[in-house]
Amino acid sequence: MTTPVKFLLVDDLPENLLSLQALLRRDNLVLLMAKSGDEALELLLEHDVALALIDVQMPGLNGFELAELMRGNERTRRIPIIFVTAGTHSAERRFQGYEAGAVDFIQKPIEPDILRSKTEVFFEIYRQRQMIAEQRDLLQAQAEALQLADKRKDEFLAVLAHELRNPLAALRSGLELLLRKPDEPKAARISGLMQEQMTHLLRLVDDLLDASRITQGKIELRTAVFDLRDAALAAVEMARPAIDEQDHALVIHLTDHPIELVADKLRITQCIGNLLNNSAKYTPRGGRIELTIEDTFGAVRVTVADNGLGLTQEASAAIFRMFEQVEDHLEHAHGGLGIGLALVKQLVELHGGSIAVASDGPHQGSAFTLEIPKAGIRPSHMISPSLA
Repeated sequence: MTTPVKFLLVDDLPENLLSLQALLRRDNLVLLMAKSGDEALELLLEHDVALALIDVQMPGLNGFELAELMRGNERTRRIPIIFVTAGTHSAERRFQGYEAGAVDFIQKPIEPDILRSKTEVFFEIYRQRQMIAEQRDLLQAQAEALQLADKRKDEFLAVLAHELRNPLAALRSGLELLLRKPDEPKAARISGLMQEQMTHLLRLVDDLLDASRITQGKIELRTAVFDLRDAALAAVEMARPAIDEQDHALVIHLTDHPIELVADKLRITQCIGNLLNNSAKYTPRGGRIELTIEDTFGAVRVTVADNGLGLTQEASAAIFRMFEQVEDHLEHAHGGLGIGLALVKQLVELHGGSIAVASDGPHQGSAFTLEIPKAGIRPSHMISPSLA
């Protein structure tokens, strides 16, 4: 919301200030009142003012002197000033006022309609300046966001090219060996390595397709009633190779009773599997990973905790953005594109849920928690929400 406009009223007589206040009171206008030039200068140090109405005849610092001091300060020199005067002034006196910075004079006794009409002009000018400043800031923020997105796109394409090249090169080498020596005793091992590289390539392509579908709002949710424990155990089996490869200990805490959830079972399994794979990647060999399922009123909570690399506060806020990876963790990424956690966030939010991460800092481990409403989406064949 646009901040209120502020007028400064300066008069040594309290009754005159109250009278001006009563005449000018309106929505989105704050009236700052000062009974002397010194009080006015103090207020001007704290507030941005759209207009100053200053009494000419004041003891101590009079209106003209106050205006000259305002004109001598960069912060206040452009504030419009209307002098309020009780007597008639010569042309020379008025020239002195304009030279001090006045834009107008108002004669006492004040005509309410004249006062409101003149001040309304400055109210609207200031409001327009505010709107222009807000639009400028918005355009600047959008330009910076576009620059950042372009930078991330370039970085992502570089990573993608690298990650696609490595398995393709391995596949090519394996094929050449098999073609030259099809009866080679190592053929079975070479075929196994090629199968691993193909699986890696398929995972990269699947992640890219999911990222594209989410960006276009075309992700499909096929919802039904299922036991969340089944999805959790299926996710464990998906992540088991990555966990076993690093000799991690996996501890699973499930409820003794079924947890019925109305959601897309495949996508929920994918979310939990991604979190388990993430912990397997970023936990040093021989670490500990815990999967906990909790049944709360109206929602379920899935937590994947580890004693791995941990996260800084800045990284905790960034890792759910598409193609974002923690720079200090890149050597542990094992071919990731920075898509997994962003996909989890989008998928769980499509189910009306949320994801949060907690970490005490680098090398202190992390805990990712999904919270999903038990009946956030009714069973249906397909839901294609728009994320535009």
